[in-house]
Amino acid sequence: METSEPTPQALTAGKTLLKAREEAGLSRADIATRTKVAERHIIAIEEDRFEDLAARTYAVGFSRAYARSVGLDERHIAEMVRAQLDAHEPVHTVTQLSYEPGDPARVPSRGLAWMAGGAVVLIVGVVVYFWSSVFSPEGELPSLLTAETPSAAPSLARPAPAPSASVAPSGPVVLTANADQVWLRVSDGEGKTLLQRVLKRGESWTVPADAQNPQLRTARADVLGITVGGKAIPALSDKPETLSGVSLKPADLVARASGQPVPAPAGAPAPSPAAPSPASVSPSASQGTAPSA
Repeated sequence: METSEPTPQALTAGKTLLKAREEAGLSRADIATRTKVAERHIIAIEEDRFEDLAARTYAVGFSRAYARSVGLDERHIAEMVRAQLDAHEPVHTVTQLSYEPGDPARVPSRGLAWMAGGAVVLIVGVVVYFWSSVFSPEGELPSLLTAETPSAAPSLARPAPAPSASVAPSGPVVLTANADQVWLRVSDGEGKTLLQRVLKRGESWTVPADAQNPQLRTARADVLGITVGGKAIPALSDKPETLSGVSLKPADLVARASGQPVPAPAGAPAPSPAAPSPASVSPSASQGTAPSA
């Protein structure tokens, strides 16, 4: 009589893994935890449904991890899985990928891939921001000059009449930075510093109403906006240069913008042409017009 006894070779790869798991007293959840393979894939492997997995490489790789977790020879299990897949595949041969994920725990998850992509986008954004705002702060200078030059041209081509002695310009004088890193210093007639700082773009400072003979020194006269009583006046310069001793009195600023000589303070005697009095000549006038010989 011939007796058919089950041998290890008669068992399929899935049944071999299932038997090893049951002998080890492990559940499918335990195997999924050890191998980082989803439990539905563990079920498909035990039922020899390898074609239900994503690809041939995953079927072999997941089976190797399963065999390693229950103490079986992973190479032998991999060969069994390949043989079973070959038996179900069509006659024509298919090029096999050279890479097989032997350990699914080392394969990056989808969440990790999204985090890596987000980090790359964040790094690119930070580099672009720093490059545009820190490494090239003068990149917007041409647009500022283009915007200010037309506004200054009409005032030079059509000089405004000098303000009358009875109606003097009044109102607060406000300095506003139209670009980043605008350094300025404001002092009174006695040389006392009222302000010395670097203004950011859009930052403003109002000259105190009780300041005596305030004077301005700045390294970016071309991008320093000035308003007198809420009305803007042309920039002090059309190019980046350092100006000193610019009077910040409302009347002096209006006279400077209109191209007129700086008027003397109300109530003070007019200086003689031969010997001008230092008290009646503002710093802006002395800077803008050289004395005749």
